[in-house]
Amino acid sequence: MSAPASGTPHSPGQVLPFRQTLLAMLGMCFVMMMVAIDQTVVGTALPTIVAELKGFELYAWVATSYLLTSVITVPIFGRLGDYYGRKPFVVTAIVLFTLASALCGAADSMLTLVLARALQGIGGGMLVGTAFASIPDLFPDPHVRLRWQVMLSSAFGIANAVGPTLGGALTEHYGWRSVFYVNLPIGALGLWFVARYLPHLRNNTAGPVRLDWQGALLIALALGSLQLLVELLPKEGLSAAILLLGAGSAAAFALLYWWERRCPHPLLPLDMFRNRGLAMLFTLALLVGVTMYSLLFYAPLLLQGGFGLSPQDAGMLITPMVVFITVGSIVNGRIITRIRHPNRMLYAGFILMALSCLGIVTTHNYTSHAVIATYMLMAGLGMGFIMPNLTVFAQQTAGRSHLGIATALLQSLRMIGGMLGTAIVGTMVSHSYFSGVESTLRGAAARWLPELNDPQMLVNPEAQTQFLAQLAHQGQDGTSLIEIARVALVGAIHEGQLIALAVAVFALWCVRRVPPVQLVRPSKPEPASVGE
Repeated sequence: MSAPASGTPHSPGQVLPFRQTLLAMLGMCFVMMMVAIDQTVVGTALPTIVAELKGFELYAWVATSYLLTSVITVPIFGRLGDYYGRKPFVVTAIVLFTLASALCGAADSMLTLVLARALQGIGGGMLVGTAFASIPDLFPDPHVRLRWQVMLSSAFGIANAVGPTLGGALTEHYGWRSVFYVNLPIGALGLWFVARYLPHLRNNTAGPVRLDWQGALLIALALGSLQLLVELLPKEGLSAAILLLGAGSAAAFALLYWWERRCPHPLLPLDMFRNRGLAMLFTLALLVGVTMYSLLFYAPLLLQGGFGLSPQDAGMLITPMVVFITVGSIVNGRIITRIRHPNRMLYAGFILMALSCLGIVTTHNYTSHAVIATYMLMAGLGMGFIMPNLTVFAQQTAGRSHLGIATALLQSLRMIGGMLGTAIVGTMVSHSYFSGVESTLRGAAARWLPELNDPQMLVNPEAQTQFLAQLAHQGQDGTSLIEIARVALVGAIHEGQLIALAVAVFALWCVRRVPPVQLVRPSKPEPASVGE
């Protein structure tokens, strides 16, 4: 695509005329919706998938294989986009993600599905690593950028809000394969708009660019082994294999650090971490991932397993969180460019998240649904204040040469925070739940401990019905045992959410160490070449 003629009128702070900008951003919205919908609909369909393909031992890997490959590829393609421009990678990622979605829908075994999901994760990582960094390419002025980012936030929020309901409806009426095939038309629309209207902007680099393939391999080894460690540790404990895997992960990170310090063209520029502002923003991205994913994964379990709500009722109470991520982003975009100290929005965001975690810790089955929905609303609003600002602040601090890798690292660290948070909180919840049930069941009731040691039984109506029928056949009342398990689960999730609360409070303290960010209008944008 050629650059717009010098006489073409367009708004200050953006590189394209308004119409082309709007159509390019529309394509990016379709891309974001495709990724967001995929992340939400698959979880709804997963029990049905496992029932048909019969591979329960690979249940977790349907999600883990995607997360593993995406976490690895985000920083790699974020850096490659800095070198070669982002459009080729965005286009390739859309094609790859859509093709992998078709392969997922056609899978005839769990192993095939896991491998297709890993391929899908590569496409998703390419998209996250390059699509978000395309926005500051189009809008050098952060004021203009924040206004346009509302489109992306809205698309992401809408997709998150409708995803669970859409996944359930598609699975029930058209079969589980349709939850993957729905990506095909969305991907085709995104590809058409992006290929036609998104410009190919390249940085002007002096001399040939040498790729750091050794760094890419070490990133894959380090993050891959960390993901495996986080996934397997709660199940295996401190076994010899786990200790060996942990040592291998630490060695991979140490070798990555050693190599990137000596590489003339590092994939992961370590000088970014010596920048006080960037280092603290990266830390906050990690911390917000811990809190956010802890809420997303364990608030539904509290409502369904602990309080006995139906999936539909629990979904209605969770919906304010995903909807108000978008609302918070919109409100943030209106406020952030009008205040002298933009960092204050980070304070507001983490205060809201901490209050939400505190609210969840104090929630019981007699708490009104309106109050629970308010806690979810506060969490979503807080995330809407935090996540766009972390991205914009990091892009403003990193400069154009490191823009892509800085944006990609923020996304990767948030996902890594989610991995660590869900593993730590999950281990705490599982241990506390089992201990609570074991200490309560006495005498003859203790024989039912194996049936109650998995909290998933509390959210499975068929399993509960069979359990109650089994006890009724023996002349016992199983309702009291179910209630004991629910009380133990509520207490366990409360203990787990205390970790999320502590992390949110610590993040709030860390905000004071973020250097003041001034969203000033650039007097003269740095040069970039535009080509096909």
